[in-house]
Amino acid sequence: MADRFEQLNSFVADLSDDFNKFYGKNNKAAGTRVRKGMQELKKMAQDIRVEVQNMKNAM
Repeated sequence: MADRFEQLNSFVADLSDDFNKFYGKNNKAAGTRVRKGMQELKKMAQDIRVEVQNMKNAM
């Protein structure tokens, strides 16, 4: 599970550059990458939620 957390942290850290470009410099292409990244983050979060629920139910 720690690996999943590290993967999540790394993904968010990678998005920070595009956040700064979009919000700080009004770079439209960075905004597209932010939206795509946030969709992927949503999918990752859902996968983790399912994994945690399955582990909890198995106990």
